[in-house]
Amino acid sequence: MKVLCPQHLFNQHLALVSRAVASARPVQPILANIKLEGSPDQGGVLRLTGYDLELGIVSQLPAQVIEPGAVTLPVRLLGDIVSRLPNLDITLRGLTGDGDELAAITLDCGAGSYQIRGMGAQDFPHLPELPEGESLYLSVEQFLTGIRKTLFAIATDESKHILTGVHLKGTGAGLEFATTDGHRLALMALPQSDELLGLDLTVPGRALQELERMLGLSPAELLEARYDRSQIIFTMPDQTLTSRLLEGQYPNYGQLLPKNFARQVTINRKEFISVLERIAVIASQKNNIVRLEITSDQIALCVDAPDVGSGREEIAVELVGDDLTCAFNVKYLMDPLKVMDCLEVQLNLNGAVQPAVLKPVDSTDFQYLIMPVQIRG
Repeated sequence: MKVLCPQHLFNQHLALVSRAVASARPVQPILANIKLEGSPDQGGVLRLTGYDLELGIVSQLPAQVIEPGAVTLPVRLLGDIVSRLPNLDITLRGLTGDGDELAAITLDCGAGSYQIRGMGAQDFPHLPELPEGESLYLSVEQFLTGIRKTLFAIATDESKHILTGVHLKGTGAGLEFATTDGHRLALMALPQSDELLGLDLTVPGRALQELERMLGLSPAELLEARYDRSQIIFTMPDQTLTSRLLEGQYPNYGQLLPKNFARQVTINRKEFISVLERIAVIASQKNNIVRLEITSDQIALCVDAPDVGSGREEIAVELVGDDLTCAFNVKYLMDPLKVMDCLEVQLNLNGAVQPAVLKPVDSTDFQYLIMPVQIRG
């Protein structure tokens, strides 16, 4: 194996792929490595693969392939060296062990030369393939919107396994993204021309976090997704992400959303965020709870943290309905506001202990349900 490629490109793709490598000590030592393959395909490419048996990332960059070949190398050592090399061309030269397989790589860059021992590529696990899976094409811009407006509300508690992912569901109107951690629900609906009525799956949040990062670097306008009951594969021109799907029945979130509301509060979004960020300084010292005292023309945001301090700030609003006092986790209020891009938001309420729904004014594409906190005393 002998391959030449630019250091900055190699480092960029290596950093991307390394995120699919097992961070802790893996059961199979080779899973701590990435696979490097020099191939004459497409005029010459260096293909990098990381795979921890749950998530797999393949990324390729143009390269001068003098001798094709493949090897696996420890990702941390390789990354630490490559990131510190000068921005010049790198030459990767494969060295064989006792047999015919490559056992090490020499990296030459400028005046430096480094040898890294690895393992044979033939022992690296193959990524799943879906010859008979379903396939659909999605707008990259719209898919990124769906991820960014829902991913923040997934559960971080692994005991709630199915809730650690984003649920994708096809409807007659398009594609729904839904996430919940049991205390809140984020729901984004996107128009989609493909027939999606059979789509009903849950993708791990970690996989979509990596996909979001990859799509941010990709010039692609369309994203291909192929899936079956256990796997999903997202394909871009130079990258592929493979992920296992989460098993289990996702909650029927549609029945959680109230159909009617007794109160609608219209609020300037940026002003609401600013006040919440200030009030959160005090709230974080106690229990992150903020009390909302809603009247006809204002909301008073109040926090009381015994032995620390208190805070109160008012915002002008428009209220349809009766006055109400209720309380919420301050972080749960801020998170959805930060992913919206509207001027004003509407907070819809029924009572102090009933679910509230936050959404952009004059839009139903994004809805965010939040459970209030019961005020004691």
